[in-house]
Amino acid sequence: MRLSSALILVSTFVVAALLSLLAAWVAAGAVEESSERAVRTELDRDALTWADVDTIGLQVFLIGTAPNEAARFQALSAAGRVVDSARVIDQIDIEDGAGIAPPRFSIEILRNDNGISLIGLMPQDADRDRLIARIEDEVPDVPVSDLMEVADYPVPDGWADAVRFSMQALGVFERSKISIEPGRVSIKGTASSEDARRRIEADLARKADEDLEVAMEITAPRPVISPFTLRFIKDDGGARFDACAAPNESVRALILEAAAKAGLEGKVDCRLGLGTPTRAWGEAAAMGIEAIDTLGGGTITFADADVTLFALEGTEQDLFDSVVGELETGLPGVFVLTATLPKPATHESEGTPEFVATRSPEGAVQLRGRIASEVARQTADSFARAAFGSDAVRTTARIDENLPATWSGRVLAALEALSRLSNGAVVVSPDSLTVTGNTGNQNAGSEISGLLAEKLGDTEDFEIDVRYQEKLDPTLGIPTPEQCEAQIVEIIGDRKISFEPGSATLDATTRDIMDEIAELLKLCGDIPLIIAGHTDSQGREIMNQQLSQERAQAVLDALRQRRVLTASYEVRGYGEEQPIASNETEEGREANRRIEFKLRRPEPVEEAETTLESVEQSSPSGETARTDGAEDSTDEQN
Repeated sequence: MRLSSALILVSTFVVAALLSLLAAWVAAGAVEESSERAVRTELDRDALTWADVDTIGLQVFLIGTAPNEAARFQALSAAGRVVDSARVIDQIDIEDGAGIAPPRFSIEILRNDNGISLIGLMPQDADRDRLIARIEDEVPDVPVSDLMEVADYPVPDGWADAVRFSMQALGVFERSKISIEPGRVSIKGTASSEDARRRIEADLARKADEDLEVAMEITAPRPVISPFTLRFIKDDGGARFDACAAPNESVRALILEAAAKAGLEGKVDCRLGLGTPTRAWGEAAAMGIEAIDTLGGGTITFADADVTLFALEGTEQDLFDSVVGELETGLPGVFVLTATLPKPATHESEGTPEFVATRSPEGAVQLRGRIASEVARQTADSFARAAFGSDAVRTTARIDENLPATWSGRVLAALEALSRLSNGAVVVSPDSLTVTGNTGNQNAGSEISGLLAEKLGDTEDFEIDVRYQEKLDPTLGIPTPEQCEAQIVEIIGDRKISFEPGSATLDATTRDIMDEIAELLKLCGDIPLIIAGHTDSQGREIMNQQLSQERAQAVLDALRQRRVLTASYEVRGYGEEQPIASNETEEGREANRRIEFKLRRPEPVEEAETTLESVEQSSPSGETARTDGAEDSTDEQN
């Protein structure tokens, strides 16, 4: 009986244990199934069809191959939303990234009063710290904020060239936005004036590599034009503007439309600027141009609110009266019209007084003809010497006390007009003032018209024939760095940059060469130029290297004394390392003693002398950019 009771008790516990195990197994299966179903549903909701799920007890395994790291993280996050993250086991692989296209690398450099900000994505292989250091060198004492991201991809083609060019552009503007992409740079900035804008665009364009795409959007504040001048002429030579100014594009279009109806053909430069005396400027100018067309020709000049009209000689009086009366009535009240119908020309004696000033292409200025008094002659001479240089002026004008009272003022106005030309002539006569010549300033005609209108008043007639020549334009005639390198070769020719024996003191005979090189480099601007010094093999090697360095530095100092900007120049002394001839003969040693000018190329190149082969493509003459040093008086001298 006792045995039966014990057996029954043991059996009861065994059955209870089996039932507990069965219940736990059923519960675990339910948990596994529900966890797997919930995670799979969440993955499907996020369109992560590449991921699979497996469960063992409370553990949830994520299996599959993710296209990228972001997709893997998204799958883990989806699973963590429905089960405890501690239960999720990550067994996800990442696809091989070798075939994945790299991201779009770009940097935006924003510069304003608060500093410089860098925003964008750059390759990890690019030197981020070096980029920031270059910016700090280019624009010192300006805070730099680095907000860039990096991606682990190689540097794409064109990236280094784009970054290098952007560094050159960054220092030009105090406010700018520079966008860098592989092989492309976009620049938005503001220049201080229209002339500055043209110079900056020309300078940046010549610095850009041929393979680099550059887009520039440089704006400049509209200049204040004073007096605000418009001068329209119609005669046997056709219809044309001597000067044209408008406050905005719509007014300019209105003026040019009226001029086209009056017979104007071709492209016309009508300046945009500030200073118009009234909002009705465009309507008034159009009415004046229409009046000249109705008269059959003549000249009309607007100088601020003063309007001067000259009809052609021979115009019928009735037509003149009708047109002028209609114009007087139609012009806004702010304008004051002075109209003149010239009388028929009468025969004049050969003694008609004239004052003539000429300026040659070489800069020589001659004043001749008649002038009102000794004081007036001295005044004109002093004015000319101040404007053109004391050594350039020769005065041979004679005194005529019977000249008109306004003669001296017109002479000074004519000289000031001549100063706006590269070369040309001005002629002052009792009835007119004529300006002819060539200029590299596209706005010279407008500026001279405004000047004469202001100086001469409403009743004076003048004629302007100024021709713009691109070769005279300083903003367009800037040579490329390669052209500068080649032109230095041409300047030196078979001459020598020589030094006093055994020293780094330039010989007096090199003054002319240095003057010519300095004038060229002023035009070339900021180019990466290396001034390299070389010696022969006579003497100790360390002393030769030091002497070559000092001589190169002496050349740089000589350029600085001639007001050449040398911030981008570098001096290097090579000593006897790079001979171009045998040091066994005096002729060879003399050839090895030399100064070279060569560009610092962006990519590292083997240091070598600048020879015919190295500048053949950039130098039409094919000469080498090197000069000899001084001739030695002892064997130890280099």
